[in-house]
Amino acid sequence: MTILLLIFGISFGVMWLVNKSNESVQTKITQETKNTSTSAVEENKSKERNEETTLKNQDQSIKDLMATMTIEEKVGQLFLARIPIDGQIESIQDNHLGGYLLFGRDVESETPDSLKAKIASYQAASKLPLFIASDEEGGGVTRLSGGNNLVSEAFKSPMDVYQESGLSGIRTDIQKKAEILRSYGIQGGLFPDADVATDPEAFIYDRTLGLDAEKTSEYVETSVKELKKQKVVSTLKHFPGYGDNRDSHIEIVYDNRGLDTLRQIDFLPFKSGILAGADSIMVSHNIVTSIDDTVPASISKPIHEVLRNELGFQGVIMTDDMDMAGLADFISQEEAGLAALIAGNDLILSSSFQSQIPYVIQGIEQGSYTEEALNQSVYRVLKMKSDVGLLK
Repeated sequence: MTILLLIFGISFGVMWLVNKSNESVQTKITQETKNTSTSAVEENKSKERNEETTLKNQDQSIKDLMATMTIEEKVGQLFLARIPIDGQIESIQDNHLGGYLLFGRDVESETPDSLKAKIASYQAASKLPLFIASDEEGGGVTRLSGGNNLVSEAFKSPMDVYQESGLSGIRTDIQKKAEILRSYGIQGGLFPDADVATDPEAFIYDRTLGLDAEKTSEYVETSVKELKKQKVVSTLKHFPGYGDNRDSHIEIVYDNRGLDTLRQIDFLPFKSGILAGADSIMVSHNIVTSIDDTVPASISKPIHEVLRNELGFQGVIMTDDMDMAGLADFISQEEAGLAALIAGNDLILSSSFQSQIPYVIQGIEQGSYTEEALNQSVYRVLKMKSDVGLLK
């Protein structure tokens, strides 16, 4: 009996020690988990505080810069100009241009070294850093690929890249493209195309993914996120969506689809891009009758209100090329720049800037375009430049 009690006592003691050991280990694990969790929370809070401080500093720097600018300098910032082949330096300086859009004529006779030198000379001539852009969607829309060995391999269309290797291929393609753009001093490629077009006969089809809204949305989100990593400006186009409509480069185009169709299909890729942090959105010249049947989208206030208020976009809104027939056949070039700004654009893509800028300044003096609206647009443009490292 004594032996049994002794054995029982020893067993009980061992069990007690094991339980205490397990409790100690569990307590240690729990404490380590708490410490890890607390550390992660503190790290996130610290990151948020740093981001908040960075944004506050950026905001103040932009406001300080704007306080030194004249009305003429502010208005000039709102023009992404296509400049004649001669007199570029004078055009940049005299008009205080915000950006320079490279076209085929700007690059076709250049070598890599000469193009870098040319772009550097434009930046050196400008009081404020220029936003240098070039249409580089790929496929049929690429300027650098048409140059003199400016790229080792022509940029493929997103449709071809996606069909070959899916979204991972899109990311890799953007990484390569961004490296080339940055090497030349180009900050924006005016892509991705967010249009949903499924008819192979449609004008815009070859420039899109050629798939439905869901797949297009995934492509746009992936593109915007990768461009943000690469510090290259993203531009979603052509709001509110081209669909299978005709070509507004050559004629006035009416889009007669209902608003429900636009919301259920065309808006979706733009929403995905906005949520991913898109820097800018380009508005088409199509007359979208379900929103505004009176004027092209690029000069329509209701269209811009949908983009700002319904889709919640706070970045830079830019026009498509003002020389396109869809707008040029509707309104004079002189009036078009002011009309676009009044509608809600922040950046005018134009070769008629020399007549449009004085007209905008006159509009400010006469009160048709307010200084408050001017300052909001200038702020957005400067913030976009700051986000890709143009403003230090």
